[in-house]
Amino acid sequence: MFNGEQIYLKPNVMMEPLVDQWYAWSHLVSPATFAMNLVERHLKIMESYARAPMVHAAAVKNPAMLGGPFIDLGGKKVPEIKQLIDKTRRLRLRPIEFQKAVIELDEMLRNEASGFSLEPLYDKIPPILKGFVELVYDLNNHPSFRFIEPLLYRSDNYDPSMQSLMLSLIEQDDRPFILSTPRLIGENELHLEIPFADERIDELFRMRRIPQTFSAIKDKLGIDSRQDEQFAKLFTADPSPSYSNYEGSGARWRYFGHACILVETETTSILLDPVLSYTYESDISRYTYADLPDQIDYVLITHNHQDHILFETILQLRHRIRNVVVPRNGSGALQDPSLKLMMEAVGFDSVIELNEMDEIRTESGRIIGLPFFGEHADLDIRTKLAYWVEVDNHVLLFAADSCNIEPQVYRHLHKLLGDIDALFLGMECDGAPLSWLYGPLLTKPLERNKDQARRLAGSNYLRGIEIVNSFSPKEAYVYAMGQEPWLNYIMSKKYTEESNPIIASNQLIEDCRQRGVQAERLFGEKEILLN
Repeated sequence: MFNGEQIYLKPNVMMEPLVDQWYAWSHLVSPATFAMNLVERHLKIMESYARAPMVHAAAVKNPAMLGGPFIDLGGKKVPEIKQLIDKTRRLRLRPIEFQKAVIELDEMLRNEASGFSLEPLYDKIPPILKGFVELVYDLNNHPSFRFIEPLLYRSDNYDPSMQSLMLSLIEQDDRPFILSTPRLIGENELHLEIPFADERIDELFRMRRIPQTFSAIKDKLGIDSRQDEQFAKLFTADPSPSYSNYEGSGARWRYFGHACILVETETTSILLDPVLSYTYESDISRYTYADLPDQIDYVLITHNHQDHILFETILQLRHRIRNVVVPRNGSGALQDPSLKLMMEAVGFDSVIELNEMDEIRTESGRIIGLPFFGEHADLDIRTKLAYWVEVDNHVLLFAADSCNIEPQVYRHLHKLLGDIDALFLGMECDGAPLSWLYGPLLTKPLERNKDQARRLAGSNYLRGIEIVNSFSPKEAYVYAMGQEPWLNYIMSKKYTEESNPIIASNQLIEDCRQRGVQAERLFGEKEILLN
């Protein structure tokens, strides 16, 4: 098999990171949020499917139900789901107990913390949480608690043995929605029980460009001989096209889909919110992993949602990344886990936290973290930044899903920083209700009308055009809309011309063009040279 020749990893090898056979997004890595999702999302969805599989099968065919809590297995594989339920309940006693303790702690504080000292209540903290939480009041005597999150990662509450990888070949864009369907091991997939921080992941994905022998990589990964045939399908003797670093004057930016943009100068490369397509035949032109440099100086993460920090992508790029830049957070709030701790736990050595208005000096300019309002359903979440990126005297503002609910913020910023050359703004202005993403973390159910009122929404036309008015950009780009078909597995978006985000972004683009501002909604791929 390959007879000792130097081989490469195929460009369409898909790597799915898993936690207990569920697709790994950020809330499944942080110990506290994993426990809450295990009980309130995974077990509930699986038990519902085991009771009524055909209800789930019908729901996933209904476009109105996209992204809902329905397993996409066509009503089949019920025995496998029941086995996974039994395995989870048998092996995950600690996170199940942790989730129960969080509910008990919150209820105890609601009932017994009345403005007097909280010290007597420490004795009533459930045992599994003792030493991991601090009890607090806000200035209006509302009781709460915060996790000492670094300790959770250094305790039995963080178990990397739950982590694994699924390797397979991908030929098309369609994939099941990740938050509601566990991954069952199929005959065309290779399941590797390797934790995310393992350096062997870097060894494997270096092989996209640096070859080694089949026997060498097989031994490093501990592949059983019975898996040889399946493992060999992932490799080829044909090298991937080499990447040519940008060597022009000025800078270049390339759009890779959604909120993923690569900014390059001759000396610096910056990648924002990496979410990438694999390389395979398609009618839609796109940049892929093959279009990234061997070294990425800075990866900037705007916020902690699954379409902006994707472990599937970032783990494959780990060996290329010098620095990961994340919003600063040390609050310990259940709904706001630390991205710095998370990135370090999965093997990144250089993680830089930025606060609002902090900056990083680069060889070609600077990166500044800016305030990011909205899109988080009014929850107290600090892990979010827009980024001001200066490269060779060009200024790009990446606002991600910022919702301009307070225009005065941008007026203050403009007074400090001035005009910009290009604005990148997300305008998914409908947004899912709070419970869609954060429901498993709620210790007390939210009334439906309140849940529907609090949305994970970006700017609409009026709010978006106010940002344009503040910064007078020469160019304005609507991005982060989830329209690319290879994003369906994390976005579940199906727009029509009558959809509010399309109508709103069309209006903003037309308004900009009438002012002489170059504007468009990005889709697929785009390249711009900044002279």
